[in-house]
Amino acid sequence: MKPDYKNWMPKGMIRTAAGLTGLFFMLFVLFGLTGMVSGTWKTVLSVVFLVLTVIGLGITVWMILLYRAFSYDGKRQMSKQIIEGVAEYVHLPDGGKGLDVGCGSGALTIACAKRNPAATFVGVDRWGKEYASFNKPMCERNARVEGVKNVSFLRGDAVHLDFPDESFDAVVSNYVYHNIPGHRQEYLLETLRVLKKGGVFVLHDIFSKSKYGDMEAFVRKLKDMGYEDVRLIDTADGTWITKREAIWMELYGSALLVGRK
Repeated sequence: MKPDYKNWMPKGMIRTAAGLTGLFFMLFVLFGLTGMVSGTWKTVLSVVFLVLTVIGLGITVWMILLYRAFSYDGKRQMSKQIIEGVAEYVHLPDGGKGLDVGCGSGALTIACAKRNPAATFVGVDRWGKEYASFNKPMCERNARVEGVKNVSFLRGDAVHLDFPDESFDAVVSNYVYHNIPGHRQEYLLETLRVLKKGGVFVLHDIFSKSKYGDMEAFVRKLKDMGYEDVRLIDTADGTWITKREAIWMELYGSALLVGRK
């Protein structure tokens, strides 16, 4: 039996895009190639639905390519490479406790727990409708299949974590905060709030200026606050993602924010 970590590109989104594309094509045929309407309306409607069909087809193909690249069972296995890469940075003391913010299907939580068998890891996620295929029972099932017992999973919100200050020896996340509208640097600070003094943070996301603002300034801010070894490590330079992939997958700006409190 294998764990089911699903795919970062949900099949439901692909089906929706394909369905809309099919609908637009049928409307193009209906209004553009039959005699239902004529004159100016026929021209306008046929052009509109043809353009929508082409756009929908492009989006659907893009989603399918993403699905193939992210798949744990495929040739590229980008998701697995990133998860394992993030987990390699996490080293906890015996009896330590780590937190994975936005755990999804539990992949990163479980990977970190595997590498730190004498510690425990908690995965939190709100498991919203956007990713309805991810849920707490799935995370727990994946942990059982992997034979990992030093994990637990809770419903939570990255914007307001339901933990006291300095609760964890490590905090990790992968491609979470850029999905949340608002002031993303503040969300990072909320995650760091629950990190113990001396604890490590390993946060992977699309830290582009358009999504986060000036991250170099944020790094300096953390250093001024007393954080140590704070670095932004580019992961779209061929480390886990090639530059070409970063462009067509819209992952440009992917990087690790790592350091110690």
